[in-house]
Amino acid sequence: MDYKETLNLPKTDFPMKANLAKKELETLKKWADIDLYGLLVKRGEGRERFILHDGPPYANGNIHSGHALNKILKDIIIKAKSQSGYFAPYVPGWDCHGLPIEHQVDKKLGKSKSSMTPSQKRAECRAYAEKYVAIQKEEFIRLGVLGDWENPYLTMSHEYEMGIVRELIKFLASGSLYRDFKPVHWCISCGTALAEAEVEYGDHTSPSIFVRFKLAGDDAEKLGLPRESTYLVIWTTTPWTLPANLAVCLHPDFTYSAVTAGDQTLIMAQDLTEECMKTFGLLDYQTVKTFKGAKLDMMTARHPFL
Repeated sequence: MDYKETLNLPKTDFPMKANLAKKELETLKKWADIDLYGLLVKRGEGRERFILHDGPPYANGNIHSGHALNKILKDIIIKAKSQSGYFAPYVPGWDCHGLPIEHQVDKKLGKSKSSMTPSQKRAECRAYAEKYVAIQKEEFIRLGVLGDWENPYLTMSHEYEMGIVRELIKFLASGSLYRDFKPVHWCISCGTALAEAEVEYGDHTSPSIFVRFKLAGDDAEKLGLPRESTYLVIWTTTPWTLPANLAVCLHPDFTYSAVTAGDQTLIMAQDLTEECMKTFGLLDYQTVKTFKGAKLDMMTARHPFL
């Protein structure tokens, strides 16, 4: 006997299996067929705007888990804002300049690059960026990210570059632009400046040294300390720069201690006194004064090599 017909079971159109690998593609196709993003934009016109400023990825390879996490979380925010009644458009974009792309093209060209003109190399970089813009676009769409994928902004497009020039002219006209010197990170092998994001610091153990700078007698007396045996203590990981040293730097708001050990008085940061004296092997010491760094401003110290 078939007992199934005797049971009052709920009926649903939902399948028993999620079968997401198939359903996701069907869902994405449906979104594209009905132009879901276009419908959301049309519905949101006239409403309060919510704009998410999305830093563009480099067009230099397939997306990875970091890209996925970044785009999915931002997509959740945009969709939530759209469902909350905001006009929340999203225009995707790609960074098409910089070392990540140039480095990959450089490896691809190999020795042949030496016979190419700069314009030919730039054309190779543009073609490389265009290739991965198309690849990443499909990968982001596959993640379910909604946006104006047919009209993205590319930093290598002439329209985008003209926009940058227009804004630069505004800075120039307002007097906010000036020429000056600035230290930058430099890549010797690539022969170009590096952005902060392109620099990775490796852990490195450096030699360090503590050095005494004798405080001028008159200045020592102003602090109520011995005229002939008062020293400022500095610490450095670049001892080879000491011959060119011209100043001792202190923080005006930090508290400094003057401690006596034997026949010398040492001035150092109060919070580091105990640790420093252990390092020096001077366990028998006494703190005689404390004062703010500002009190030492413009005082004179003698170079230890003189």
